[in-house]
Amino acid sequence: MKDIVSDEMRETMHNEELPVVIAGAGPAGLAAAIALARLGVETMLVERRAELSSLPRATVVSLRSMELIRSWGVEDAVLAGAVDVEWRGWQSDTLATVAQGSMWPVGIPSREQAALLSPTAPACVPQDHLEPVLLDHLRSLGGTRVHLHTEVVGVEDLPDGVEVVLRDLATGKIRTVRARYLVAADGARSPIRRALGIAMRGPDALAHVVNATFRAPLWSLVGEHRYGIYSVSDPAGAGTFLPAGRDDRWVYGTWVERHDVDGYTPERFARRIRAGVGVGDLEVSIERTGSFSFAAQLADRFRAGNVFLAGDAAHRVTPRGGTGMNTAIGGGHDLGWKVGWVLRGWSAPELLDTYEAERRPIAAHNVARSADPNGSTREAADEVHVDLGGRIPHAWVPSDEGRVSTLDLLTPGLTLFTGPDSAPWEAQSPAGPPITIRRLDAISARAIRIRGHTALLVRPDGTPAQLWTTEAAAAA
Repeated sequence: MKDIVSDEMRETMHNEELPVVIAGAGPAGLAAAIALARLGVETMLVERRAELSSLPRATVVSLRSMELIRSWGVEDAVLAGAVDVEWRGWQSDTLATVAQGSMWPVGIPSREQAALLSPTAPACVPQDHLEPVLLDHLRSLGGTRVHLHTEVVGVEDLPDGVEVVLRDLATGKIRTVRARYLVAADGARSPIRRALGIAMRGPDALAHVVNATFRAPLWSLVGEHRYGIYSVSDPAGAGTFLPAGRDDRWVYGTWVERHDVDGYTPERFARRIRAGVGVGDLEVSIERTGSFSFAAQLADRFRAGNVFLAGDAAHRVTPRGGTGMNTAIGGGHDLGWKVGWVLRGWSAPELLDTYEAERRPIAAHNVARSADPNGSTREAADEVHVDLGGRIPHAWVPSDEGRVSTLDLLTPGLTLFTGPDSAPWEAQSPAGPPITIRRLDAISARAIRIRGHTALLVRPDGTPAQLWTTEAAAAA
């Protein structure tokens, strides 16, 4: 990739140095940047697009993703663009006959189920609402230089860092940035991944789908049957309807043969939508049309020296299960706080080896599920553990500000949960990450398995790091 840059270009380069460069302002890149900004690490986020996408794209925001969003303080802003639905699939001949249809589980807990597990709930939020909220929040934190309409045209991994060559697509100006680490969150066709010679394994072009974003008065038609996905089987309009924003904004998609992709005009889509809805004179306003192919692939490795792959650059999934954006958010957050800890001197660089070790099994599960023709149908109990991982239990506990979740008490450093008697644990070593002690009442402590003189040390992602069960352990 570095060969793209000529000697003449290099002579005009403006050199900069900073700890981290992130390529790609999608869900993975934004999550990594937010995690780093919360740790006070200076970062540059570059994005090839001149502005974030106006396409709804993904709409499933999983329980764990909403927990992270809540921890960043933007839950209300994200939910301001949410559609009020339960995450269930619904099958019927048409939307007009939805009352005669049937439900199928999509692997996402209902609101009632989520209330047992979490302080929040899964949401239906179009990606073109979510991404701007996250970008605005990132900018509010300070410390991150955001450059849209900027692409990476060269990468050279060095023993003590990465040289990243950038091009401003508006002016053509070339500059080079020297960073300690580079996060490649530059999408499914990642130029950085290809430059590193990292292969993707798994099937591509599993299926071809055409879709249309449109507006039509469908909520009044489905009435009380408000779900995140509708599948209709009428031959003239068979396909899938997805709510994609407020004010009756929808996406319709259907599988096609590859040779027929270009034949789907707005007029053809309108006819199919009317047939699928079951209302021949339905007013349909087509906003845009598109197509994509299914792929279920996993990168051979997520790291090459000082360069890390994240999001679609590391794993590609089909829409089955709605796990793509959530896997990206979880991976971006995981990588961000770990890189931040190393750069802050809170951990040895070996911590970065745990990024792939911990995230790869999750990505592999979701890739395999998405390749399964029946991957959209799963019981929530069979999938929620993949989404939540091994984080501590949620329990409501009293605080000076009112009732909060144990998950709300986590910090960007380490959090030490104790019972009512926290005195044995209050001496801290000056080395390593900061430790915040959270003293719980006896009942709240028992809810997260703390009894007597026990203390639970927890990472910023909620994963238990150590459980001490004796007073003698406090000194160590």
